Amino acid sequence: MIEFRIACGLAAAVLTAVAQTPEYGYQVIHAYPHDPNAFTQGLEFRAGFLYESTGLKGRSSVRKVKLETGQVLQQIDIDPQYFGEGITVLNQQIIELTWQSETGFVYEQPSFRRLRTFNYPGEGWGLANDGQNIYMSDGSAQIRIWDPVTLQEKRRITVRDRGQPVLNLNELEWVRDEIYANIWQTDRIVRISPADGRVLGWIDLKGILIAADRTEQVDVLNGIAYDVLGNRLFVTGKLWPKLFEIKVVPLQRKSR
Repeated sequence: MIEFRIACGLAAAVLTAVAQTPEYGYQVIHAYPHDPNAFTQGLEFRAGFLYESTGLKGRSSVRKVKLETGQVLQQIDIDPQYFGEGITVLNQQIIELTWQSETGFVYEQPSFRRLRTFNYPGEGWGLANDGQNIYMSDGSAQIRIWDPVTLQEKRRITVRDRGQPVLNLNELEWVRDEIYANIWQTDRIVRISPADGRVLGWIDLKGILIAADRTEQVDVLNGIAYDVLGNRLFVTGKLWPKLFEIKVVPLQRKSR
């Protein structure tokens, strides 16, 4: 009987361990200046530069930014009736969403010249790509998977953590065969399996922007960019004065 109880206890411990989704913290490697007037909606890193989209009607733009200084090197402003949302850079093109207009734009990456518009149903929030597919969020628990040429939806995955849908998926980034997503109005990033939407882990960025930098206009964490060649991860937020290079580290749990 004692052996049976011990075996049951071990089995329960194993099940508990399996049920717990891994959680991570962060280490700031470097802080860079960021335009405090940029309402960041999309962020990517390509060939040494940041590509950033900003939101708000009458203030939306797509930009090429120098990482080290925050200097805007190229910019195209969006028509005032549109609220700019996420972007992704693929095949020498920048693809951009708008929030509630069901309209997207495609730009030539080197010149920022607008090539065409396209349409999709519902709201547009975030974009990312793996070189073969484009991933799109709409504020729900679903991620749409698009053909990169036609920009037509092929299928969807629902993001779930231990069976429960994860809502408010916002800005997206492809990082080492995973999708990272900001959760709107939180300081958390969720790591997602692109195969089935299963949550692989959570990154807690609480406290990354210190109180001295939190002016009245500062908004939520939003913006993830990954430097593939340098294996660097960058994060920022809407109207934040800083952009951070971080290292993801295991979260140190307090013992009871």
